[in-house]
Amino acid sequence: MSAGDVWIAIALMFVATVATRSSFFMLGDAVKLPGWMRHALRYAPATALAATIAPDILMMTNASGDPTVALMNPKLLAAAGAAAFFLVKRHMLGTIIVGMTLFTILRLVMT
Repeated sequence: MSAGDVWIAIALMFVATVATRSSFFMLGDAVKLPGWMRHALRYAPATALAATIAPDILMMTNASGDPTVALMNPKLLAAAGAAAFFLVKRHMLGTIIVGMTLFTILRLVMT
């Protein structure tokens, strides 16, 4: 893929993003979304975040550099510990602190 192809792809993604994001502002109240769609769109940021983070948490590289899924993955174990903390305490800042602390300790111990 040449540099020109990359810039064309970036420009087209920019146009698609601006068109889809700004359509709600430009159309205003002309388009009424059904209640079920408004309800479903509330989950869009959380699902996008999960889709971004999940591959990094689940995948691990082995000695040869190939991606593998392993249960003894420090990221996976730290995420499980942070999720358990959140389910008990319902405290977001504490969840971040617990998750990062667990990840740091597990990374140092497992390597």
